[in-house]
Amino acid sequence: MLRSVPAGAPTGKDCDVFGRRGKRKEEPEEAPEATEEARDDEEAAEERRVRLEPAPRPEGPWDLSEVGSPAEGRVDLGGLFVPGVPGMELRVEVAGDAIVAATVVLKDSAVQLQAFAAPKREGIWGEVREEIAGGITKQGGTIDEIEGPLGWELRAQVPVQLPDGKRGLQVVRFVGVDGPRWFLRGVISGQGAVQPQAAGLLEQIFRDTVVVRGDSPMAPRDPIVLKLPQDAQMVPDGVKQEQAAEDGAPVSRFAGGLDKLRRGPETSEVR
Repeated sequence: MLRSVPAGAPTGKDCDVFGRRGKRKEEPEEAPEATEEARDDEEAAEERRVRLEPAPRPEGPWDLSEVGSPAEGRVDLGGLFVPGVPGMELRVEVAGDAIVAATVVLKDSAVQLQAFAAPKREGIWGEVREEIAGGITKQGGTIDEIEGPLGWELRAQVPVQLPDGKRGLQVVRFVGVDGPRWFLRGVISGQGAVQPQAAGLLEQIFRDTVVVRGDSPMAPRDPIVLKLPQDAQMVPDGVKQEQAAEDGAPVSRFAGGLDKLRRGPETSEVR
């Protein structure tokens, strides 16, 4: 966690030294040290302020107020408008009774999208990165913090249990962007994490996502709850679209070529 260090102020002894500078020439040697410490504290405070201040978003993700027709080419999930692209599969994930995340799957890559409330004038991605990194390293994983196509991100190797019961490492990328009173986090997995240069389309989906924060009071880091589209057809994980069609159930197709909507595994919120 970043901690703000208050700017230092001269102590009573320092003030006495400056006041009697003409009489005791040997004592002012303490002043430069105190001034240097104060300067360091001010620089640390400024660095923290800049780190927490939301960065510009010239390429998205977008706030609802910044987009004229958010539903055009996107799936309306209430708190998010997620871009639709040919061949993509959309899964939703729940915590309790609430839908809190959407995962876009493209071939052998995926990006999970999750939006949270945030303070009005401060971003939270800097602090969230540190918390994620700390949690992964405690589990025995490794973290690299780099500046990628979406800004500062974490490239991690996370300990997981493999299907055969053995322990392994999964490569994932944690990306995030601070917006006006919201924060959008993405978790890229699969080939798009192993070979980041192959994740261009997933990154574009993240950029073109629209966040609907709403006007209701929310505590910072509260998840922005999602909802299913009105014409959504839930397809259990592992059931092919063709099988659903054979059963006579209508298969929802969304603007942009979205093939199907699945409910993913139930998860707890990860902060």
